[in-house]
Amino acid sequence: MTTQRRDPAITAELLIEALPYIRRFHGSVVVVKYGGNALAGADEATGLSSFAEDIVLLQAVGLKPVVVHGGGPQIADLLRRVGKESQFKDGLRVTDAETLEVARMVLVGKVNSDIVGAINMHGSLAVGLSGVDANLIRADVRSEDLGFVGDVTSVDPTIVERLVSQGLVPVIATIGSDDAGQSYNINADTVAGEIAAALGATKLVFLSDVAGLRADPADPSTVLAEVTASQVEEMVASGAAEGGMVPKVEACVIAVHGGVSAAHILDGTVPHALLVELFTDGGVGTMVLP
Repeated sequence: MTTQRRDPAITAELLIEALPYIRRFHGSVVVVKYGGNALAGADEATGLSSFAEDIVLLQAVGLKPVVVHGGGPQIADLLRRVGKESQFKDGLRVTDAETLEVARMVLVGKVNSDIVGAINMHGSLAVGLSGVDANLIRADVRSEDLGFVGDVTSVDPTIVERLVSQGLVPVIATIGSDDAGQSYNINADTVAGEIAAALGATKLVFLSDVAGLRADPADPSTVLAEVTASQVEEMVASGAAEGGMVPKVEACVIAVHGGVSAAHILDGTVPHALLVELFTDGGVGTMVLP
């Protein structure tokens, strides 16, 4: 069986186009939020393998990737399998003690382990963490009506910085705890923004199942290539950004106000979208600037 060979000239052009970006970002921390919707929106094995390859390539060319992941669809699936209905309030899953235990099982025991394993197929690089480890993420209850759903109160990036300094890739599940040791499930978009700011990351990238922020939420053709934080805030206030896009863009604002150079929202179901956004002139998603 023969395979079709790529045109060497096109391959060379792509490598040359990528070179200045690789030089510019060499040594920089890049926080990548890998959403549960991105994982569920593609063939899971193929999509995860492609994502892992991208992360390993970032590290190989001198960047310092840190992965933060969600797992909403996977939590909902396991809740259905155990006969428990998901309930939502203001877009957040109401989390009683049983739901919190399911979330921990899925985020820490399944999704985190799968991502770490996929990256480590390419070498001993990835280390799985949750926000409980080394008090990485401190949280407090958001609302009594939501149960064990938390808001981030502080981030101590020490454990992440140590791992990154050793050439490892931290993979973080977004369970945090309060001073009394009570665990909370926390929105992964918010955590990614807070961690990016705490690490002084150069880039924050959200991989979801949407192509980017739309000027008109109902029209996929209106994806914006570039917006400022103030424009994003206006879109949230006016309702032009809605639903699951709101925590993403709010996290982008947190990050860029916290010193991150730029935040990006892309469709993570597209193979190697992360590399195209970071290392090519055109990019494929929405970039949020200060």
